Amino acid sequence: MAIKLSILDQSVISPGESGAAALRHTIALARLAERWGYHRFWVSEHHDSNLVAGSSPEVLISHLLALTERIRIGSGGVMLQHYSPYKVAENFNVLASLAPGRVDLGIGRTPGGLPLSIKALQKGQSEAQPLPDKIGELRQFLHDRVEAESPFAGLAASPVPDRPAALYLLGASVSSAETAASLGLPYVFAQFINGDPQEAEAAFRAYREGFRASLTAEAPEPILSLPVIVADTEEEAQRLADDYKVVRIRLESGRTITVGSVAHAEEYGRQADEPYRIEVEQAYVVRGTKESVFGQLSALAERYGVQEIVVIASVKDAAKRLRSFELLKEAFAEAAVVYES
Repeated sequence: MAIKLSILDQSVISPGESGAAALRHTIALARLAERWGYHRFWVSEHHDSNLVAGSSPEVLISHLLALTERIRIGSGGVMLQHYSPYKVAENFNVLASLAPGRVDLGIGRTPGGLPLSIKALQKGQSEAQPLPDKIGELRQFLHDRVEAESPFAGLAASPVPDRPAALYLLGASVSSAETAASLGLPYVFAQFINGDPQEAEAAFRAYREGFRASLTAEAPEPILSLPVIVADTEEEAQRLADDYKVVRIRLESGRTITVGSVAHAEEYGRQADEPYRIEVEQAYVVRGTKESVFGQLSALAERYGVQEIVVIASVKDAAKRLRSFELLKEAFAEAAVVYES
């Protein structure tokens, strides 16, 4: 089975570097990803973080589109719960008008920041609209098909592009898969947030079954997103993977949030102003030489029934991060030559 390879880059701020340097690394990776033949390149949204620089994916996407020619560019993802669907539609309609057929709009379900940043982002919002309702409204504006019974009937999100941005829902649970199925949207399972393979299997199964049940149609091919580290030796790959941890804060109110560091978790707890506990564990990472990783990814694609894998850039060192993606594409290119011959 042929596998499409894509990239999700978080504009990681390497030790001793600035946010501006992190964005320059993202730009370099996007241009190389196009040269190497990756299918799409997504950027993330995080707020009030000293670990990643990508706080405004729409702005970064615009710059990346201008510096590339063929590769699809998009968000992984926009945190729609903070924003007006109408304004998000306007932003992505502009992007889709500038680069027809190359723009993806991935919607994320996590908050993407600490309580104070969330409060600042949502300041002035008069109502707490459920995310599925916001996504439905966003889709109407993207396709210029606002329903007659909508309070926004007759309103267009200008400019209306010939080829609107492709809409995706990102998640890491059965619940998110069911939401994507009920909305009829392509689904991306984020295994870098939830590394449980049983949960991934259950989510993909729920997506396919729920899509058929709600829409009496076959679901679009779901996508798997996960962290991958490729190095010239197994030992180096393991050393790089050892730096990759998952930190979760569990609040007394019942919420669980995945953050980037213990310090980040402690600050989240302070701002949330409620009892909490922090859990740190070694992250799930596919790692090894290019031959080893090719075999692992092929097995995962077969297990989950996916035809596209979005690889998250999880190596902190910028040069080694580029090398990891170069080796990964080499592995799949070499396998394709063997297969075709």
